[in-house]
Amino acid sequence: MTSLSPVDGAAIYLLYGFVSLVTLILGYRLFLHPLRNYPGPLLAKITNCYTGLFAFKRDLHLEIWRNHQNYGPVVRVAPDRIAFNSATALRDIYQNDRVTKPPLYLITQAKPGVHNTWNALDRDLHRRKRKVVARAVTDASMRAFEPDMIEQVDIFIQQLARGHRQPINMKEKCSYLSFEIAALLSFGYALNLQTNEENQFLIEQLNRTNHRMNIYMQMPIIHRYKLQVYINMLFKKERERTSRLIERMVRTRMKQDKHAKRDVYSFLADSLDTKEDGGIRLSDLWYEALFFIIAGGDTSATAMSATFFYLSRNPKSYQKLAAEIRTTFQSADEIRGSKLAGCHYLRACIDESLRMSPPAPGTLWRHLAPEEDGKLFVVDGNVIPKGTKVGVNTYSLHHNEEYFKDPFAYNPDRWIDAGESERKAMYDAFCPFSVGSRGCAGKATAYLELSLAVAKALWYFDFETAPGKLGDIGLGQRGEFRLYDIFTSSHDGPFLVFKPRDTFTADFGTDSV
Repeated sequence: MTSLSPVDGAAIYLLYGFVSLVTLILGYRLFLHPLRNYPGPLLAKITNCYTGLFAFKRDLHLEIWRNHQNYGPVVRVAPDRIAFNSATALRDIYQNDRVTKPPLYLITQAKPGVHNTWNALDRDLHRRKRKVVARAVTDASMRAFEPDMIEQVDIFIQQLARGHRQPINMKEKCSYLSFEIAALLSFGYALNLQTNEENQFLIEQLNRTNHRMNIYMQMPIIHRYKLQVYINMLFKKERERTSRLIERMVRTRMKQDKHAKRDVYSFLADSLDTKEDGGIRLSDLWYEALFFIIAGGDTSATAMSATFFYLSRNPKSYQKLAAEIRTTFQSADEIRGSKLAGCHYLRACIDESLRMSPPAPGTLWRHLAPEEDGKLFVVDGNVIPKGTKVGVNTYSLHHNEEYFKDPFAYNPDRWIDAGESERKAMYDAFCPFSVGSRGCAGKATAYLELSLAVAKALWYFDFETAPGKLGDIGLGQRGEFRLYDIFTSSHDGPFLVFKPRDTFTADFGTDSV
């Protein structure tokens, strides 16, 4: 019998050790882990690769929805994560001052010690940062910024008219508009996305970045061993191109008086001068800007595209909204925030689009803050073990029949005709901008932008779904607008055909058509 060499023997012992270790880990996660009794897919119970795989495929929101259909309102979707599907859980998690974001959000840091509103885990730090950013999107700030927003919406309208009744990809048009507004609101910087191709690369590049970040957040091993550093090197060239553009935006604005414009920078600059809490370092300013552009641009673009998609495919809703817009206003100059607030069916159409296709369709993970360690944490009647991450999947909750009857049907009237108790139940489960202290500060800004764009489109045009195969782009399996989960979201289409009304030629002339 041939004896093994020392090297071969060592290799076998290492293999045995590795197999034993893996067996122990799997056995613990399946039979001894505090979450062992929660239902969920077998693979999800033993490895984060389960959610990582679906994050890579960009349909994690759909997979979690399927899990809720199979296993019920509480599902174990990872070794240490539980997803809930109830309005009670939404309140218990996100409207709870004892809860904060877990360390997995630090994967979005550019370097240690640099935080923006998004990845500030410390509750006090987040409150200070959010307070500063929120000042830029108050009612007074929005009234001051509204003329700039209207100017961009008018450019959007003129771009639609130049389609000459040919199919138009609304993904592109809505993205250019939304990211342009986000850049102007954050740093008063004109990217000219709607009229110039130079900076249009930014949108898809940020989408790819979000996609990678979502995968990283589902697989903590990547952050633990700094694997993202090596993965990001593969995208070094495009990331550098984006960084140069952001740098140009920041430096251009810094050359101006800090109060020259009522933008986010004007409030962040004040914070830089504040000595009480050490202020916000310039590096923080940089990443705050990047976060604001992503949050403001990507979500609004998705919501706008979805609203156009659903209106084009639901004639009764389309006609009802068109009648509201065309009878409420006597001219396009009247279409502005103060009067749009009275267009209740417009708001219902937007809310129904946000319900069916939420711009952030995934799960915002939370855990009990470290300083609350040892205290009882209960979510929808479930005592949550220490170290567990919990969350409510927005897409799943928005398609929960307990709150929304016939959840895959586009029905804006549900927000108007429902009884008081039914309407309250719907709004309790409605969270397209999240809820609580970490909910989106720019919610009012998004509603204003969406309302202006949709109202003016219906004032100036008749539109419909493009004929043939182009018209099917963006159509999901259940008839809804198909989203791709990249933590925020991406989408394709819809392709629509616009026919200018007399109101367009009266205001812009025939040369613009």
